[in-house]
Amino acid sequence: MLQIPDETLKSLLLKEGLIDAEKFDETAKETKRLGQNMADVLISQGVITKDYWINILSDYFKVPLAGLNAKQINENLLRLLPEDVARQRRVILFDQEPDGTISAAMEDPSNLETIEFIERYIKAKIKPYLAVDADLNKGFMLYSQRQSEDFRKLIETNIAESLRLGKRGEEAAADVPIVAIVDNLIAYAFSLRASDIHFEIFEDGILVRYRIDGVLREILRISKDVHPAIVARIKLLAALKIDEHYKPQDGRFRHKIGTDILDIRVSIIPTYYGEKVEMRLLPSTQRPLSLQELGMFDDMAELVGDNIKKSYGMLLVCGPTGSGKTTTLYSILGMLNRSEVNIVTIEDPIEYDIKYINQTQINPVAGITFATGLRSILRQDPNVIMVGEIRDEETASISVQSALTGHLVLSSLHTNDAPTVVPRLIDMKVPPFLAAAVLNAIVAQRLVRKICTNCIYSLSPSSELVESLRRQMKELDLEEQFVPPKVVYAGRGCPVCGGSGYRGRMAIFEVLNITEQVRKIIVDPNFSLDVLKAEARKEGMISMFEDGLRKAERGLTTIEEILRVIRE
Repeated sequence: MLQIPDETLKSLLLKEGLIDAEKFDETAKETKRLGQNMADVLISQGVITKDYWINILSDYFKVPLAGLNAKQINENLLRLLPEDVARQRRVILFDQEPDGTISAAMEDPSNLETIEFIERYIKAKIKPYLAVDADLNKGFMLYSQRQSEDFRKLIETNIAESLRLGKRGEEAAADVPIVAIVDNLIAYAFSLRASDIHFEIFEDGILVRYRIDGVLREILRISKDVHPAIVARIKLLAALKIDEHYKPQDGRFRHKIGTDILDIRVSIIPTYYGEKVEMRLLPSTQRPLSLQELGMFDDMAELVGDNIKKSYGMLLVCGPTGSGKTTTLYSILGMLNRSEVNIVTIEDPIEYDIKYINQTQINPVAGITFATGLRSILRQDPNVIMVGEIRDEETASISVQSALTGHLVLSSLHTNDAPTVVPRLIDMKVPPFLAAAVLNAIVAQRLVRKICTNCIYSLSPSSELVESLRRQMKELDLEEQFVPPKVVYAGRGCPVCGGSGYRGRMAIFEVLNITEQVRKIIVDPNFSLDVLKAEARKEGMISMFEDGLRKAERGLTTIEEILRVIRE
């Protein structure tokens, strides 16, 4: 990873007036304690942007920017390097100079060992260019197109070999063909940036589906004859009972793909035709993102930042399963993670390991539930407590009591929007006066797909789209604010996004700030959710739908995607 000496970076930023010397020194000290990258921290704090940092690197190391999003990659040159080498070395070959030199987009163009290795491998001189993640990902997607064909052939070959050997269940689980099938299913999912693998058995065979950018895609269908062996292999990896077929089982294991390490969470349940397997893929090296990187605009991020500066109270993040609540909580923990703050969490499961935060995994078999674990945490002298999810009355009660007694409590709830958290807490037997006393802020969110930056284009909205927008605004009592958009954005579909027009996801948010007037409405004996929503609107709360429209106007996502997610 390219780095600029702290003193040089400090001088550049002071010259531009982007930070003062005292603030830089404090940030550098904290960054060193947490073992983080200085540039990442400055970007997450909003001191500098990613584009600014990349340009600083380009100028400092005197290396041109690759800018592959605006260039055509020569696939013949690309494939001079095998994909595993390209991924390991973080290099994409994309063009040829008039003198025969090969242009190479590199994450670290100062790495002479990598340059020498590539030159020996392809037997040609290379000219290094500085690559950002988008440049490398575009190249890796081109590899994936070819890999798709190779993947299917490889799976078919290994299935045929497994059937020829005639072994079943546990006996076949360690055989090369079955091992290869499972490894390739995981590797291919990783190359497509899938978050989940669904392995489902039906009467006519096995259906394999990947969840990519929040949407399930059918990948392939294979013979059901290898189902027992594949399930046995996954159970073996996850340390589950291989001979148990009639009870749900949960486990996890770690899997290495090149230099990348995945933590894989496994869930197996019995179905009519056999056991269904679901695998959640979690990159173990992924760092918690800043709120801005998750998609939160500065006005909302400032509200959240102000509320987590308080030494007690509750901040709740709500939304349906798979809406990114845990990632947002981790981002907030990253903002709070300082040497003078003792942070303890109780989670199910621990998704990311964060340095200097005490994380506890619930284990019902050992008697550790959210409620019992929370009681023990209170004896650990915490400043900040993160409860993965408030699921029951007991956990809700202890969380509220913790927030009342000098702790900042972060947690999540399953509700559709931010105001609905209040009646949900009351339904969980939290008295209204306590809910009003402890709540600092409520964040609601959904995940939407981002438009692929490689194939984005603008167009005039269709009459059907305008009418759909009008209906949605009317449902939210926002019809008087409706102004039909003159221009909308979409993705055409290209090799980088696999033809979908979307690549990656971001969140849309709404933040309910608990003001004194909101507290009065919560404790009112005639509490009305409609009155609460009206007051929130009066005080300037931006709904998730409106936040989505702001992002669509900037070409970050599509209006169709916002409507799809809001209506789900």
